[in-house]
Amino acid sequence: MYFSYADRVRNPFAKSIPRPDASPPGASPPGKPSRRTTGTPRRASDGGCPLDATVPAVLVRVDRNPFHHGTLGAARSLGRAGVPVHAVSEGPRGPLARSRYVVRTWRQPPQETGPDGIAAVLADVAEDLTGRAVLVPLDDHSAVAVDHLPPALADRFLLPAQPRGLAARVADKARLAEVCAAAGIAHPETAHPTSPAEAAEAVRALGAPAIAKWSRPWLLPPGSGLRSTTLVRTPAEAAALHARTAEAGSPLLIQHLLPYAPGRDWFCHAYADRGGHLAAGGTGRKVRAWPPGAGLTAAGRWEHDARIDDCARRLVAMLGYRGVLDLDFRYDATGTTPYLLDFNPRPGAQFRLFTDHGGLDVVRALHLDLTGRPLPARAPAPGRRFTVGTYALLSAVRGERVGPAGGTGAGRAGREGAWWAADDPLPAAAMTAAWSAHLLARAARRLTTRPPRAPGERPVPGERPAAGEGAVPEKRPAAEKRPAAEKRPVAEKRPVPVPPSPVGDADDDQQKASSTACTTS
Repeated sequence: MYFSYADRVRNPFAKSIPRPDASPPGASPPGKPSRRTTGTPRRASDGGCPLDATVPAVLVRVDRNPFHHGTLGAARSLGRAGVPVHAVSEGPRGPLARSRYVVRTWRQPPQETGPDGIAAVLADVAEDLTGRAVLVPLDDHSAVAVDHLPPALADRFLLPAQPRGLAARVADKARLAEVCAAAGIAHPETAHPTSPAEAAEAVRALGAPAIAKWSRPWLLPPGSGLRSTTLVRTPAEAAALHARTAEAGSPLLIQHLLPYAPGRDWFCHAYADRGGHLAAGGTGRKVRAWPPGAGLTAAGRWEHDARIDDCARRLVAMLGYRGVLDLDFRYDATGTTPYLLDFNPRPGAQFRLFTDHGGLDVVRALHLDLTGRPLPARAPAPGRRFTVGTYALLSAVRGERVGPAGGTGAGRAGREGAWWAADDPLPAAAMTAAWSAHLLARAARRLTTRPPRAPGERPVPGERPAAGEGAVPEKRPAAEKRPAAEKRPVAEKRPVPVPPSPVGDADDDQQKASSTACTTS
């Protein structure tokens, strides 16, 4: 098999799950002993949303981000409804593996792996299960790979029926502009330069700063320093970035930067069922972000927006899309036109915001639909709020202005945190420990590595010279007196460093406001 048994770790914190008495429709014949433990049967329904507990779910994510709260949200959503949850993630030491709702974790393949590598991992998972399972990709890399699984392996899982290759089409930043044009949906003006000179000219034409993004960011090689999107401030920066196209593995795009203002960033999470109807989800506004004004959603609120809802319905109808989708929008300065910035063919990190009064969210809708169970009528919960505590705290410390929805409470609609849950506290504890260690390591690197001093710059008293700077300048002789009229220059105050985002850097997150706002992928 692809991995040794040591890489397939049972979660000791998971509740015991009974072995089903019968295989689900289309399951492989029994004969292989199950490794699932037996115990007291769990309730197979939650909040009026009954799921088939005999059909397990497999969550798969390839990107290296132990702070991805969307994966934990999917595990809790399905696990609370009695569904056995397996996860291909960062392994047994990550916060996700501590969840009581995760039966087993399967170590991720290398991030630079292609579809064949992901298929090998999923083949190993399928071999260990007694029947078919609902497959839930949670990043674009996984979603594209799942869409290209060999037919024999794809039959081992339950997947939405949609045109082959559609996931790659909508996740590709270059082709998304074509999709928007065909659907009549606004999209930021985008140039497709074929040389460094054309990239520089595109920045001049679109205006600086502009957004530079790689068409297929899941192909970026790890350790290269290349990011999915970059804020370019000069034509020279765009030209230098384009020169690395061969290394990136996909074309570079230059895109107009839509100006940020509080309340302009929106998102839509939805599930398109087998008939093409939006059977779950809703539209929401980003209330806080980290870093402020861009980047990941720190706090969001469920608010209905008819324009964005109409955009989602048009896209599903035109493309024949089936399954979970996550759309990111930003309104223009007039507040009348939403621009589609990103189309993610999988659940977004904050999908639990759109849990309705009946307990239905997009991941549960996926499981219900693929197992042939009826989807309950939607019971929207506008006003519901979702908060990622770590990011929200950093955003508040930086003094971010919140959008129009920032000062109102959730009321009866409810509120949910990304990490803390009374029935599943261990992931929050593990995340807090990992987060603290991460910030301390970042702070230590900033304190111990400083740029060399400029020629003639006086050292700070007591400071050791940086590597390669040479010896400390000689002290002034004692007999040498400073003239009384000469004043000692006032030392320049150094800015106090602000804790950085735990994933990415400020420049990378700043441009996400115009490209991948509201996602964690």
